[in-house]
Amino acid sequence: MFDRVWLNAHLATMQGAELGIVEDGAIAAKDGRIAWVGPRAALPGCGIETTDCGGAWILPGLIDCHTHLVFGGDRADEFERRLAGEDYQAILRAGGGILSTVRATRAASEEALLAAALPRAEALMAEGVTTIEIKSGYGLEQSAELRQLRAARRLGESLPVAVRTTLLAAHAVPPEFTGRRADYARLVAEEMVPAACGLADAVDIFHDPLAFGTEDARLVIAAARRAGLPVKLHGDQHGDMGSAALGAACGALSVDHLEHANGEGLAAMGRAGTVAVLLPGATLFLRETRIPDIAAMRAAGVRMAVSTDMNPGSSPALSLLLMLNLACTLYRLTVTEALRGATAEAAAALGLADRGRLAPGLRCDLALYRIARPAELCYWMGRNPCIGRVLEGR
Repeated sequence: MFDRVWLNAHLATMQGAELGIVEDGAIAAKDGRIAWVGPRAALPGCGIETTDCGGAWILPGLIDCHTHLVFGGDRADEFERRLAGEDYQAILRAGGGILSTVRATRAASEEALLAAALPRAEALMAEGVTTIEIKSGYGLEQSAELRQLRAARRLGESLPVAVRTTLLAAHAVPPEFTGRRADYARLVAEEMVPAACGLADAVDIFHDPLAFGTEDARLVIAAARRAGLPVKLHGDQHGDMGSAALGAACGALSVDHLEHANGEGLAAMGRAGTVAVLLPGATLFLRETRIPDIAAMRAAGVRMAVSTDMNPGSSPALSLLLMLNLACTLYRLTVTEALRGATAEAAAALGLADRGRLAPGLRCDLALYRIARPAELCYWMGRNPCIGRVLEGR
């Protein structure tokens, strides 16, 4: 009847609006999908292979829905210089900041990008992550952007993890387009988005005072629509650009960051079903004092996901579990909101209806933890209680 059954486990199914707890539960899989989930006493029959989980907790496999995992080099030297008192503008003038990562990424082969990304992905997987979104955005030229996307796709072929790729060519203005931001946005829309079809699952734009304006964003959004690709936005991070309202109006899967989003924009996101992706790692690393308006998001019914924003400049974070803690301590999310933010809501942020919950018909992606209660996943800092992962029933 079933290929495999997991018994003697407590389940956090994420069904409904809460955690969907099932004490002393069981999960059965067939052909990589969940075939049955519920109390162990009600399990019909048994599987070919049965696993006694010894009282562990099972959650849907965690989903890291916003990362920049594939890039060349790192910025540890810049980090050290800033701690020593060097001004960030001086570092930028000396060729540091994002442009240093752009140079390293452009110089790196696809093999080198893949080799550097593998241990980063493995660190996330070790905590129970089964799906990772990976953005480009450090090439800022067509060949390098596509190379990042190919390396990301190969990462999903090399490791037992599902990878979703996002073209973020509109991440920053490359040096060769200094003073010509609109020209670069047009290049992204007219050439890079069509070229990325088949390699990218979505298109992202950094809509921010430090990056691209509204007209630039509209160009790229229109190109994504023509290509049949969903849209995501980095938005309202360093100022209120109206990114929340823009994302809602264009049907974006998510708007990410949102530190400066206004109430009207958040209300529009709630009505549109656009997910807010919260990135507390960047708040911590950049020592920002402005945080997203969580109360307004709750009032508007905005779905909230939580992610690492793993990147070399503002969130070199390789622990989604730590992000759950930071989401609770810095942003004051509840345990339920944080755990749903790395499962059901993270799946929604990627437009994936086939994962993020434990329900019949969905992918059998599971994360097993040796904990007494789910709150421990948000409570501990630096502890990894993951004892196993299951990807498509394996």
